[in-house]
Amino acid sequence: MTARPGVDVPDHRGRTGLDQAGRGLDRNPAIVVRDVELTSQGWHVLRRTTLDHRRRDGRWETQQRETYDRGNGAVVLPYDVERGVVLLTRQFRYPAYVNDHPDGMLVEAAAGLLDLDDPVTAVRRESAEELGVTLGELVHVLDAYMSPGSVTERLHFFAAPYTPADRTGAGGGLEEDGEDIEVLEVLFAEALAMVRDGRIVDGKTILLLHWAALDGPFAPRQGETGTTGVTAGESGAYARRT
Repeated sequence: MTARPGVDVPDHRGRTGLDQAGRGLDRNPAIVVRDVELTSQGWHVLRRTTLDHRRRDGRWETQQRETYDRGNGAVVLPYDVERGVVLLTRQFRYPAYVNDHPDGMLVEAAAGLLDLDDPVTAVRRESAEELGVTLGELVHVLDAYMSPGSVTERLHFFAAPYTPADRTGAGGGLEEDGEDIEVLEVLFAEALAMVRDGRIVDGKTILLLHWAALDGPFAPRQGETGTTGVTAGESGAYARRT
């Protein structure tokens, strides 16, 4: 039998046993994993898993599920309440471009895969590389599965205050990784407007901005009314309360 890269022998990233993911899982007695097939391995891994699923009426049925495993990630929203701004990025995203985005240039919160790091270390790394900012204390917002129907990734969400003095580098990402990232310092009120009018369409970024408006640094202070800490201006744009 021919040795299979990523299964029996190391693949181009030195990985073996990629067909073992999910085998032996027993946390849910209504799910029994029968087989795991490695169908593609580039930088990330596509698997086809055959499993038995006990339905709510008690019947068992066999199903197949394809999963895309790119590892877990972390994302951060740096904010400056005094100046009413947040730090975001803009970069080309081919998957969005090929799926009807006008130019593929997405405005996003800085994010990256954990690789071998813990979430806090990873988010500090991405902040330095993409934004050129050295973050202080991090606030853990939540963890979420962003596309659980097919993608295994769990994303760790953070936020952190920053000041102009914390912008210690140029940012822009790593050229050797093909990154060409524009750093954007955006008024928080404008960022919310960008969500409303479709200039921001990235899910993780929308989630963090809404958290910041409802429960985070730009939430209404005690005794205030409203839900976002901003008021409508005459032009229909939004300006943060002072």
